[in-house]
Amino acid sequence: MVDMVKLGRTELNVSRICFGCWQMARNRFWPVVDEQNMDAAVHKALGLGINFFDTADAYGDGFAEELLGRILKGVPREKYLLVDKVYHHWLGEPGSKRVGDLSYDYVVWECEQSLKRLQLDHLDPYLAHTWDVMTHLEETARAFEKLVKDGKIRFYGVSNFTVEQLWAARKFGQFDVLQPRYNLFDRAIENDLLPYCMAHNIGVMTYSSLELGLLTGKFKGTETFEDVRATWPTFQGEAFKKNVGKVDGLRPIAERLGKTVTQLSLRGILDHPAVTCAIAGIKNAWQIEEAAGAMGWTLSREDYYAIRQLLA
Repeated sequence: MVDMVKLGRTELNVSRICFGCWQMARNRFWPVVDEQNMDAAVHKALGLGINFFDTADAYGDGFAEELLGRILKGVPREKYLLVDKVYHHWLGEPGSKRVGDLSYDYVVWECEQSLKRLQLDHLDPYLAHTWDVMTHLEETARAFEKLVKDGKIRFYGVSNFTVEQLWAARKFGQFDVLQPRYNLFDRAIENDLLPYCMAHNIGVMTYSSLELGLLTGKFKGTETFEDVRATWPTFQGEAFKKNVGKVDGLRPIAERLGKTVTQLSLRGILDHPAVTCAIAGIKNAWQIEEAAGAMGWTLSREDYYAIRQLLA
């Protein structure tokens, strides 16, 4: 059963599982991309009723946008909502050095480039990918407002902002969406960002919801990696083994509920009252089908806190 909910104060009704497209990025983070598997996964998601997709120009320097655009070509636009992000300004051709840039001219120009790569005429939420120390917030907000007025985007927001940065941004524009890092291993935003978003009805779509797959329960603690996890702290040495042991402790609860560890981990963040939806990074159709199983049910208060204690 697909849960649909309004994304904060926007008019967008989104599925509570969002299809994450970072894994479509052919780059140093994810060196191998199986385009046929990605195609099958996107269409499986649509068939399941999942209507929310998340990408960014930085994912493979535009490659993820191009691939998603090819896959979605021919799908009626009203069947899906798409989040894109802007910040990384390429100094030359894609793949060259990048610098942060949320200036008026760049945001407006780069939105057009993203739309071309995606083969679309508008985006739904458009987000500042992270904080730009060189640009005044009024300038960034003005760029987003122009894009709304021109029909290029419907709503806008931020990703990777602190609560103070989000508070400041909202003094200059209607920033209605936040995309923060949040999972059952990393709950820091429960102390500030999530209460702020709850108080102001800001839509929250979490990324790294499964901690790069660690919270799926598929690892033994002895694996080695050639992607982004090769240097990720939670996947290193004894810490990795310890974390795998903690995740294994979730299995009895998952089995009693007739769910997988992945579904239990996603449900554990979806049940936070400030969270609108969870982004799940997807590589194949099986993964999105499993992630969809996190919708349509809730945890008891006892199980919710038991899960948190096991992963503390």
